[in-house]
Amino acid sequence: MAAQLKAPAPWPAFADVLAGALPVGTVVGVGDALEVTIWEAPPATLFGGPASDTRIGTAINTARPSTLPELLVSPDGTINVPFAGAVPAGGRTLRDIETDIVRRLRGRANAPQVLVRLVRNATATVTVVGEVGQSARLPLTPRGERLLDALAQVGGVKPPVNLTTIQVTRAGRIHRMALSDIIERGDNNIVLAKDDVVTALHQPYSFTVLGAAGRNDEIRFEAMGITLSQALGRIGGLQDGRANPRGVFLFRWEDPETPGGQRVPVIYSFDLKDPAVYFLAQQFRMSDKDLVYITNAPIAELQRFVGIVSQTILPIATVTTVVQQQD
Repeated sequence: MAAQLKAPAPWPAFADVLAGALPVGTVVGVGDALEVTIWEAPPATLFGGPASDTRIGTAINTARPSTLPELLVSPDGTINVPFAGAVPAGGRTLRDIETDIVRRLRGRANAPQVLVRLVRNATATVTVVGEVGQSARLPLTPRGERLLDALAQVGGVKPPVNLTTIQVTRAGRIHRMALSDIIERGDNNIVLAKDDVVTALHQPYSFTVLGAAGRNDEIRFEAMGITLSQALGRIGGLQDGRANPRGVFLFRWEDPETPGGQRVPVIYSFDLKDPAVYFLAQQFRMSDKDLVYITNAPIAELQRFVGIVSQTILPIATVTTVVQQQD
C-alpha cells in the first residue's frame, strides 16, 4: 500500500537550480558612483601634479596621482572626465572605462595611466525581507556575496533555524529550502545574483483539518515537513465516541505527470482500524494546503439522530403528560 502512495515532490535544492551565478559589481550601471584616478609622467602634467622637493636645493618632478571628485553615472550612462569628455560607463566593466579614458587623454596628457574604482554600487543589489533582524537592500561586490552572508548582514533570522524556510526569487521564479539544509550543505549557500529577493519565512506551510477531530483548524508546519501521524498528533487525534477510524480522508491537489498539464485532485483514504496503516502514516508526508477530513462514526450519526428526535418529541410528550394530569 505504501508503494502506491505518491509522496509530494520536495522543492529542489538551491545547489541544483540556483548555482552558477557569477560575482557581480564589476559591470557599472546607471546611478553607480565611480572614483577616477589619473597618473601622468613628468614633467608635463595636464592635471597639475606638484613637484617633489628633495630639500637639497633641487625639485624633482615625479608622477603623482590626481583623484577626481566622485563621479555619478548619469541617466544616459556616461561620466564626465575633464579633457576626456562624456565617457560611456553604463553596462561596461571598470577595465573598459579605464582604457577608454586613456585613449581619450592621449595627445593631451603625458603618458596617462588611469584607475577607475567603484565607490558605491546602486544597481547590483539584493533585497532581504521577512523574519529577519532588519530588512535591507544590500549591494553586491565582485567578492561574490553568498546567501548566508546576506542573512548575517541583516542580523540573521528571528525564528529558530529548524522552523525557518528561505525563499529566493530570481528572474520571476520562486525557490524554497529549509534554512537547516542550507547550513548543513555548503553548496546550497549559493552566490547571490543581481535583483535577487531573499525572504525568510516562519513555518510557511499548512494543512487544514475538519470533521471529528480533536481540533478543527489550519495547522502550520515547518519546511522540513511532517508525516500524517505527526499531523494527527498536532490536531489532538480523533474524537473518542464520535470519529470513524475507517473514515479518515486526505484531499490534495497534485502536479500533473506531464509538463503543462492541469493539477489533479486526489483523495486518499486511511483505515485506522488496520494496524499496518499506522506504519504507513509514519511515512506518508504531508503537503502544503492538504485537507484532512475525519467522518463521524455510524453510531454517532444514530445518536445524533436520536438526540434530534428526542429534543423534538420530549417537549410534546411533557405537555401531553401535564394535560392528562390536569384532566
